[in-house]
Amino acid sequence: MDPSKIREKIGRFRILVVGRANAGKTTILQRVCNTRDDPEIHNSAGEKIDLAVIEASRERGLHDIENEMVFRSNPGFVFHDSRGFESGGKDEFEKVKVFITGRSKEREITNRLHAIWYCIPMDEAHRSFTAAEQRFFSECDTGTIPVIVVFTKFDALYDVAYSQLRKEGKSRKDARELAPKRAEETFPDGPQLKFLKGVKWPPKGHVCLPNMNKDNADCGALIESTAGTLNDEMLEQLFVSTQQTNLEICMRYAIERTLPKHVDSAKRTTTEDYKGIVGALGAWFPHIWVVRPSILVRARAML
Repeated sequence: MDPSKIREKIGRFRILVVGRANAGKTTILQRVCNTRDDPEIHNSAGEKIDLAVIEASRERGLHDIENEMVFRSNPGFVFHDSRGFESGGKDEFEKVKVFITGRSKEREITNRLHAIWYCIPMDEAHRSFTAAEQRFFSECDTGTIPVIVVFTKFDALYDVAYSQLRKEGKSRKDARELAPKRAEETFPDGPQLKFLKGVKWPPKGHVCLPNMNKDNADCGALIESTAGTLNDEMLEQLFVSTQQTNLEICMRYAIERTLPKHVDSAKRTTTEDYKGIVGALGAWFPHIWVVRPSILVRARAML
């Protein structure tokens, strides 16, 4: 199905963000949505909530997981935050579990939960997995909703790798240059992934995101991993065409999903058919259509 028609049918891609406080969750969402601005918060009825009211509720320990976070830069994504879940309390866990179960049973696909990003900061590696994380992966069956574990602040492990390299006799300069690669190479054998492989409900994938606080931060790995775990073609197309940070994945999916349908009849294709192909490819880039529609107009004119 044409991604533009899928957006009309489903609307927005819905993600639950789970994780500890100060795990860098908001920063990652800002990177995904290409902005530095804070999100707007809406209640379940779609009414905008004043941020001062939200902050006051947080100070009293209140939080509604049904509230929706939307960034103006990319309203195609809607996020839910499980704030408070990191405490590991039974009540908080049950609220998250009920939310996931309820959303998975929604009749309308637009109201369903489409993916879960579970954020675990690596600057607290010594804490290992919290009680909340152990409970989630041992007791929470998310059904067809894919869970992607996001190891945030992964650059904190660069310091650990640096120390190891220095002990091995490397110079300060060489140790600094080799630390990122060493951290990436040794991580698969670390306690984090070993734990996830042994749980009852393991995640569908994981990504390591370093330096998300920098202007040139790259969240491409998260986009790739999420797209790869979606087992519904419509959701896959919706997600890929909604994200705006990874042009390469848009191009790849557009080519793989669109061109094969026209290859066999390429020799018989008319000018109008070519225009249709361009339109089908362009539907994977809705943000480009909006920003620079003249490019597609000129491209069509050349056919």
